[in-house]
Amino acid sequence: MKTMDTKLWSKGFEPDKMIERFTVGRDRELDMKLARYDVEGSMAHIQMLESIGLLTSDELSQLSAGLREIAGEIEAGNFVIEPEIEDVHSQVELMLTRKLGAIGKKIHSGRSRNDQVLVDLKLFMREELKRVAQAVERLFHRLQALSEEHKDKLMPGYTHLQVAMPSSFGLWFGAYAEALTDDMQMVKAAYRITNQNPLGSAAGYGSSFPLDREMTTRLLGFDAPHYNVVAAQMSRGKTERAIAAAIGAVASTLGHLAMDVCMWMCQNFGFVSFPDELTTGSSIMPHKKNPDVFEIMRGKCNRLQSVGNELALLTANLPLGYNRDLQLMKDILFPAVDELVDCLEMADFMLEHIRVKDNIVEDPRYDYLFTVEEVNRLVLSGVPFREAYRKVGEEVQRGEYSPVREVNHSHLGSIGNLATAEIAKKMAMLTDEFKV
Repeated sequence: MKTMDTKLWSKGFEPDKMIERFTVGRDRELDMKLARYDVEGSMAHIQMLESIGLLTSDELSQLSAGLREIAGEIEAGNFVIEPEIEDVHSQVELMLTRKLGAIGKKIHSGRSRNDQVLVDLKLFMREELKRVAQAVERLFHRLQALSEEHKDKLMPGYTHLQVAMPSSFGLWFGAYAEALTDDMQMVKAAYRITNQNPLGSAAGYGSSFPLDREMTTRLLGFDAPHYNVVAAQMSRGKTERAIAAAIGAVASTLGHLAMDVCMWMCQNFGFVSFPDELTTGSSIMPHKKNPDVFEIMRGKCNRLQSVGNELALLTANLPLGYNRDLQLMKDILFPAVDELVDCLEMADFMLEHIRVKDNIVEDPRYDYLFTVEEVNRLVLSGVPFREAYRKVGEEVQRGEYSPVREVNHSHLGSIGNLATAEIAKKMAMLTDEFKV
């Protein structure tokens, strides 16, 4: 039997097998992630078709039952995209047509695979962004808890990788917690760009059917439609790049954290350690306990920051409307989200077991950490700042400087006033949208 029933674009001829292999690529594999969303979008679409008279109530009932049955197969893990089928859209429609005959063929009225895949992707990425937000929030709370637990433990602060001024583990953990609030702003922005309904834009130029796009927007839980049908199609690529920017922001923060941990674990610093079973060894040096987890994390996060550039190059010179190049974005973005969530979860797991060294700044190598504290003490006693700076500087040059290892930082966001509660409020305001 010819496969014209299995291709939505079929006109009675079959493409060369090499052409089909090359153009389909990994679509069957990646489309499995979209299956539940394809059914969800189709459920909303047929309810709308019935409301405008393109389906009878009986046809709607039969199609709805058929789609629910397919949804059950997806949930049970029994759904497959058959070898001769191009994509998930074709598979779902084929299954309906096999079951319901001509009624199944009515489901595609008023839409194209262009807006169908857009709906699937937006529904899918909306849930993926929620998954990212949840992983970011978990790591945020871990960092805040560590910040409070170790807030009284001083550590050296560095500029130019030179000993600079006193810092604390409270500041260090808390800094990364607050940095994640900025990243969550990016995730939230990407979510809002994603959460718009393209259904009804068809191939990018609308339809002569009186489609009720407000209805499908409501049924699918989108904030609003992409109103202009051409703009709806232009969102393919733009949405993915917004998500990539969010991924890159989170990955940048996580990569910096991983680098810090790699340094602090080094014997030349020795600020933090982990249980032996969370480190790896050397094939030749029996003493080694390597920070391989954080090195891999650093590498993955650096690579994730390139996702936006890869998508930008893929879409840079495309003409208006749908082009098959856009299919390749799934190959880039889908694994990127999985990798980011994996890194976030691994960071949370590792930090659960981090050990922080006490009394680090008692080591004489950190004497100069306290020069600014001495300058400030002199200023508070009435000495002009420039005179106090010169006095302490000359003591250092003559080797006469002796530190007073006391820190009296009380202003907002400093060693003695971490503003943990205020930072938590920032994050709570950002994450509320993802919990609707």
